[in-house]
Amino acid sequence: MRTISIIGTGGMAAAIASNASLAGHTVEIVSRNLTKANKLAQEIGNGAIAGEFGIKPRGDIVILAVPYYAVLDLVIHYGEVLAGKILIDITNPVGPDLKSFLTPGDSCGSREIAKLVPADAHIVKAFNTQFSHVLAAGSFKEQPLDVFVAADNASAKSQVIAFIKSLNMRPLDVGSLSMARSLEHICLLSLGLMTHSVKNTHFAIGVSLTG
Repeated sequence: MRTISIIGTGGMAAAIASNASLAGHTVEIVSRNLTKANKLAQEIGNGAIAGEFGIKPRGDIVILAVPYYAVLDLVIHYGEVLAGKILIDITNPVGPDLKSFLTPGDSCGSREIAKLVPADAHIVKAFNTQFSHVLAAGSFKEQPLDVFVAADNASAKSQVIAFIKSLNMRPLDVGSLSMARSLEHICLLSLGLMTHSVKNTHFAIGVSLTG
């Protein structure tokens, strides 16, 4: 088991933190609002701690669990203390119209983050295709949740895959970090389903294998 640092205190942060803690990992919750970080750490229990915002995270894996509009300023603020860290980007850079992206047309959220972090920090896209309450449950209809993973660095990807497996979820490697753009489009797909057909958020995006 390892220490996992989670920057953020929203629904996704709480969902991943809870699952990580139950799996036996030490969880560090970090937020600009220390009161919120302490509160979530207490709710998680199992030795979860609140970390100080802006200093070097304790975990080798750091989960960026803040909205996309905040994540770029966040990594700029942290700067070189993120050197050598594995940074899991769970963001979806969806615009306010819920139909477009805030990123340039030839880029994606993960690539924009990668431009701002130290050269030896490794971005891994994961966890962005499930709703927070579905992720919090840890499974869907007694089946493990599928978590799509994209990254350029093989070692960072393998460590995140091992982390996902420890949560009793199914990691699905989709390739290099360039695939993060496709994973972010899954968010738009989910929003379209929620609006036009399913009419709720009680569903999970995954893969059914026929053989």
